[in-house]
Amino acid sequence: MTSPRIFLFHATLVAMEPVHIAMQKVWPQAQAVNILDESLSLDRAREPDLISEDLIRRFVALGRQAVTGGADGILITCSAFGPAIRQLADEVSIPVLMPNEAMFRAALSLGKKIGMVATFAPAIRTMEDEFREFAQEVGCSERLETVLAEGAIESLCQGDAADHNRRVAEAATGLSGIDAVMLAHFSTTCAAEAVRGVVDIPVLTAPETAVERMRTLVLGEV
Repeated sequence: MTSPRIFLFHATLVAMEPVHIAMQKVWPQAQAVNILDESLSLDRAREPDLISEDLIRRFVALGRQAVTGGADGILITCSAFGPAIRQLADEVSIPVLMPNEAMFRAALSLGKKIGMVATFAPAIRTMEDEFREFAQEVGCSERLETVLAEGAIESLCQGDAADHNRRVAEAATGLSGIDAVMLAHFSTTCAAEAVRGVVDIPVLTAPETAVERMRTLVLGEV
C-alpha cells in the first residue's frame, strides 16, 4: 500500500519542527511534505483583525498546489488563517485540518473552563472564534480565557527557546479557575514542560492531537 502523502502547510519556520516530531511519533508511515511561505505570516501580522481577501487567495492557491502534488490530506500548522482554511476546505476534496481542531476537542473533554496561551496576537481573535464555534457544534457550553505571552514568539524566532518558554509559562500563571491549558500554536509546543512546571492542570499542545486526527480522517479509523 502506498504511504499516505500529507502536506504540512507552514506560514512560519518555527512551526515545522514540532509537527515533524509529532508525525514521526504518531504516524511514521505517512509521507510528510512541506509547503512553507513565511510571507503569509509577515503580512498577517499587518492585519491584526480580519484577514484580507488577498491573503485568503494566496493561502488557497498554495493549498491547490498541494492537491496537484498528490496530497491525501493537508494539515495547516499556523493558527492565524481560519477563514482561509475554511475556504480551502470547501474547494478541495481531501481532508484539510485546522491546526487546533483536535486540541479543542481534547480540551472540551476535560472541562468547560479552558485557558489558552498565545504568542502571536493576530491569531487570537480567529482562534477564539473557532473554539466557540466548535464548542457550539459539539453541544458544549464553555468559557475561554486567553492570555498573550508578550515577546515570546520574537525570542523563539531569534533562537532563544529558553526565554520563549519562560514567557509562555509566566503567562500561563495568569490564568485562574480553569480546567485545562491549551498552548495556542504549534511553535509553543516546546514550552509545554515549562508550563507543566507551574500549573497543576492538563496542558495540551496541538501537533500530536492534530496528526492523530489527520490519520483518522485519511484512513477512516475510529
